[in-house]
Amino acid sequence: MNQVQPFEAVAAQLVDVAMGRRPADLVVRNARWVNVHSGEIIPATDIAVAAGRFAYCGPDAGPAVGPQTRVVDAAGRFVMPGLCDAHMHVESGMVTVTEFCRAVIPHGTTSMFIDPHEIANVLGLEGVRLMHDEALAQPVNVWVQMPSCVPSAPGLEEGGAVLGPAEVAEAMTWPGIIGLGEVMNFPGVAGNDPTMVGEIAATRAAGRTVGGHFASPDLGRAFHGYVAGGPEDDHEGTRMEDAAARVRQGMKAMLRLGSAWYDVASQVRAITEMGLDSRHFILCTDDCHSGTLVREGHMNRVVRHAISRGLKPMTAIQMATINTAEHFKLEREIGSVTPGRRADFLIVSDLADLAIDEVYARGVRLASDGRLEADMPAHAYPATATDTVKLGRRLSAGDFDVAAPRPDAGSVKVRVIGVVENQAPTRALTAELAVTDGVVMPDPQSDVCRIALVERHRASGDVVNGFVSGFGYRGRCAMASTVAHDCHHMIVVGTSSEEMARAANRLGEVGGGVVFFAEGAEQALIEMPIAGLMSNERAEIVAEKADRLIAAMRAAGCTLNNAYMQHSLLALTVIPSLRISDKGIVDVERFELVDLFV
Repeated sequence: MNQVQPFEAVAAQLVDVAMGRRPADLVVRNARWVNVHSGEIIPATDIAVAAGRFAYCGPDAGPAVGPQTRVVDAAGRFVMPGLCDAHMHVESGMVTVTEFCRAVIPHGTTSMFIDPHEIANVLGLEGVRLMHDEALAQPVNVWVQMPSCVPSAPGLEEGGAVLGPAEVAEAMTWPGIIGLGEVMNFPGVAGNDPTMVGEIAATRAAGRTVGGHFASPDLGRAFHGYVAGGPEDDHEGTRMEDAAARVRQGMKAMLRLGSAWYDVASQVRAITEMGLDSRHFILCTDDCHSGTLVREGHMNRVVRHAISRGLKPMTAIQMATINTAEHFKLEREIGSVTPGRRADFLIVSDLADLAIDEVYARGVRLASDGRLEADMPAHAYPATATDTVKLGRRLSAGDFDVAAPRPDAGSVKVRVIGVVENQAPTRALTAELAVTDGVVMPDPQSDVCRIALVERHRASGDVVNGFVSGFGYRGRCAMASTVAHDCHHMIVVGTSSEEMARAANRLGEVGGGVVFFAEGAEQALIEMPIAGLMSNERAEIVAEKADRLIAAMRAAGCTLNNAYMQHSLLALTVIPSLRISDKGIVDVERFELVDLFV
């Protein structure tokens, strides 16, 4: 692959090219230079590249043009840094690291900071190493944050693995590890939990960045304790005051626009209305599924959205380039079109619309006019990563029934997980549901469905049941998914216990993924045999299957934007308010298990 040598190994060569004593590998002439350091757009600029790095940015690179130099005429178009995604989970794209890169390179993403805590919760440190090694082989920059919370909420869930300070310290010695992934156990940090304290200490001792995740709207004492514990950024804000609070405390406010999280518009007002310094704000995606990547874009989509919400194009670009690089202590390597940095850049014909004509990484053109040109062979995962869905037995409809506390009761009051469209938090709702033959029945007319979490790591055969609102399902239907942040058991949501059993057993047969059943028939299936989280197929194929899934959900009455992403978060026991885990119903406001019945 297109690897780059350390700066020290090629510094003399860069100097010679800048001085005109040696020919460049590539020269881009007549560009409008988007300089994210000075905030200027400088016309009539030439840019020379050697050994995969920028050697010269100035008015005339003619002396660096030799017989073998490739010369590209920008013809007055913009040359800007490649885009950086500061926080994301490859697994949410339903594909491998290689396939994710294939999908996003044509959209201008040349650097990604990935947190593989999904695969870590299934396969532990082995899973992190598998994705780390695959990341190193890419023609663009993929740095890995060592997962910090495996499991995400100790005592409230039990996933497939446990990681702690010793594993974090080991990972900090790996070449592609850039820091500690989002520290989701914010009560643990505020309470000086030894595991959290140890992991953060090991990261800081290695000189790496500590990622944050404070998913509470409470900006009081617990927030201050969390910041004091060491996390350096946070992407969980949803309000203008959230962004302002993070920046005021010395954190970087990461504003995300994923497939289902729309948190940029509200928080960017901290810049546009409050006038806060934009250099402490960063753009990211967090979670994007393959359909979004193939159809809508990646970081280019986020930058365009930020511009549409009132940011100047230069400011939005800085928030997706140099701000990210500086945060991860990589400003000498990426984030700008300046000498010494890796030659990751875009040729853009319209800056506000971010119309990307060509994508270069390490001085090599990887894509043009939205089409990938790089040869990127598929990456194979070992058998140990593809045998992870262990149900222990065949499930029946009765496994998804909720027995009433009193069989003779006519109705009962239950807690209900309330989905919030385009947001990660849920609401804690209640509903009065009818009891038939001792079984609590869902109420699709009032938008109350069944939800179940099926244990899939240890073949226990355990099923935890509850109720959820927000999907709008009608008729007899169910969807099952082995993507269940962050424990990654199996989540099943449906109106019918029979359909739920069919969906769960089907995923057991194919080794994981997402499936939708309606009226006794399979309507859509995305096979994800790698840890039950990722497909081994091309991103375009996965996107087509995702389209069929969305169509099936809509046909069953679901109108939620990216309802699959909402489904996948229903077991995320670190984001308020109400969740389901393998131990029961979790009140995340109080971080404790609560009874299903009120």
